[in-house]
Amino acid sequence: MSTTKTLLGFIAGAAAGALAGILLAPDKGSETRKKITDKSGELADTVKTSFGDFIDQVKHSYSKAEGVASDFESNTKAKMNNLKSDVKSGMENSF
Repeated sequence: MSTTKTLLGFIAGAAAGALAGILLAPDKGSETRKKITDKSGELADTVKTSFGDFIDQVKHSYSKAEGVASDFESNTKAKMNNLKSDVKSGMENSF
């Protein structure tokens, strides 16, 4: 989660800095509006890319967890079968 928070903080800081730089620049209104439009487009692209990376990371984590769960299931089934076999042998030997 700290990576996500860091990334969001970076994006927010970049957006705030870009907006402050544009608004404080001594340009004409039309030029400032064009700069705002351009920066907004860049920011949108950055957010899309970051979100895509985040989704890929979530998919990878899910896939990894799925593998761990599958291994756990296999190991548990094997242990239960061994235990069942041991109990069965013990019962046969006691009679």
